[in-house]
Amino acid sequence: MKTYTKLLFLAACLACFTFLACDDDEMPSCDNCPDELITGPNVPTPYTLEFPSFLGQPNLPADNPMTEQGILLGRMLFFDPILSADSTMSCFSCHFPEQSFTDGLDKSVGILGIPTQRSAMSLVNMVFMEKDFFWDGRANSLEDQAFLPIEAHDELNDSWENVETKLRRHNDYPALFRAAFGIDRTSEITRDLAVKAIAQFERTLISGNSKYDKVIWFNDLSQEFTEQEQLGLELFEVETAITLEHPGCTHCHSGPNFTDNKFHNNGLDNVASLADFSDLGRGAINGVFFDNGTFRTPSLRNIALTAPYMHDGRFETLEQVLDNYAQGGHGVENEDPNIRPFDLTQEEKEALIAFLHTLTDTSFVNNPRFQNPF
Repeated sequence: MKTYTKLLFLAACLACFTFLACDDDEMPSCDNCPDELITGPNVPTPYTLEFPSFLGQPNLPADNPMTEQGILLGRMLFFDPILSADSTMSCFSCHFPEQSFTDGLDKSVGILGIPTQRSAMSLVNMVFMEKDFFWDGRANSLEDQAFLPIEAHDELNDSWENVETKLRRHNDYPALFRAAFGIDRTSEITRDLAVKAIAQFERTLISGNSKYDKVIWFNDLSQEFTEQEQLGLELFEVETAITLEHPGCTHCHSGPNFTDNKFHNNGLDNVASLADFSDLGRGAINGVFFDNGTFRTPSLRNIALTAPYMHDGRFETLEQVLDNYAQGGHGVENEDPNIRPFDLTQEEKEALIAFLHTLTDTSFVNNPRFQNPF
């Protein structure tokens, strides 16, 4: 039995344990927790990330090398509600594998029933990003990204101090942290190691086996686009030209991951000035007035599975998205110049949507390594 398979078996066995967390007022600070010796294996096995070369080079930080044990621990933490204040929600609660790690809501809802400010983004192919995670780019790494939901009032609403206490006092996590990071004592279980493990798991969430990939990149002769899908591809890739009314989509949704990872005002809101956006987006993070109302371009991989659309989930269908873009923007001064009205026949609209469906990677959403281990 290979090492990774053994680790998956361990995860399945751990599902038999009850994962209970005390309320914050019942859980003593770990300043008073016994600092216990942890026994068991402590030499992590290096993990070689497998990915299609056409996706580019992954961003693998030197201070968080991927290991089989680290990925396993990260997967368990991702799906375990122990990270929330009342042990009812986890990262998984807003990121379902079958929906390309989104949740199908216009705005996600945390443990207190409070809607978050925005829709949950897909976690697909984040290993190929270097920085600017979240819609507004407020996290510079996957590790930074994993820090924030734990203490967010409208998400998991816990404190890292309490989470560390729960993990240190848990029956099974100390041995898993030791296996992943070689630590010796429970006091060495920290938030830094927890988010490193979660980031390792998230870096394995690679999608590159859709019908589009098989036709374009793998040259799979058993696959070919239908006439409708081919028309949709041609419309999708149209670039701005005086003779063409439809501006195409690849100005922003470019490259093998169908995103430029930049921030744009894509013409959603008609505001009197850049100060009047209800959500300032990137501008609230970097303080640049001209960036108000701009948001990161999401990847279109598995886009047919990730409705509703836009940062606030205002559109329920891809048809509504195309209708909105066809209307053009509102003339707000920082709108992307490619946001302009164009005509789109019903046939062309259906072709574009058919093409977008070729970006669905069923092997990704059904990958057993990405499913709930409990």
